[in-house]
Amino acid sequence: MTTASPPRPDPEVRGVRLVVVLLALTVVSGLIDAVSYLGLGRVFTANMTGNVVVLGFAAAGAPGFSVPHTATSLGCFLLGAVAGGRVAARYGKGSRRRWTRLTLAAEALLVGASAAVAFAWPDTNGTRYSLIALTAFAMGLRNATVRKLGVPDLTTTVLTMTLTALASESRLGDATGHRSPRRTASVIAMAAGAAVGAWLVLHHGLGIPLLIAAALSGVLAVVASGRE
Repeated sequence: MTTASPPRPDPEVRGVRLVVVLLALTVVSGLIDAVSYLGLGRVFTANMTGNVVVLGFAAAGAPGFSVPHTATSLGCFLLGAVAGGRVAARYGKGSRRRWTRLTLAAEALLVGASAAVAFAWPDTNGTRYSLIALTAFAMGLRNATVRKLGVPDLTTTVLTMTLTALASESRLGDATGHRSPRRTASVIAMAAGAAVGAWLVLHHGLGIPLLIAAALSGVLAVVASGRE
């Protein structure tokens, strides 16, 4: 008489849940936008909603804004999103864990390369364009992946709809906000990343916050699971 072998554990559940991973990536977005806005000439490389507005300011001739910098960020972000779409087409129907880890590893390498450039050639025009291009491409790649993963209320970069949902679905609104803790955590994560990033940029330059962002993405690439 044979005994049935125990079921194999699902590899998708190994590691940290995607909700936690995406909240940590929201912190990374705050770090990166602090670097880009404060250190690269008032341009966003994670938050493209703000970037479109900034491009309008720059096109109108508002002082302190640059059309070339902002256009570079938008263009590289879109290229990253295209790459993310291709990766999703190839891996999106398979293991979410493998797909997520692959994307986050690529993000870590791109942001790590930007940190290396910031340390090696600080305060040059070429460095500014390199940092904008590398971080914007990384954020486009990540955002395309996050969109396809479809974890509710966790976009990692844009909070407009998150804040709208927090207010409109609160007890003062229609009282249907069953995901309020997740949304609140997302807002706090972005603010915390931006605050830490701003302090680091103001006191230690651009390389250290970028290195921290790369390290966080790298750790998440190792520990992420495929479960929400």
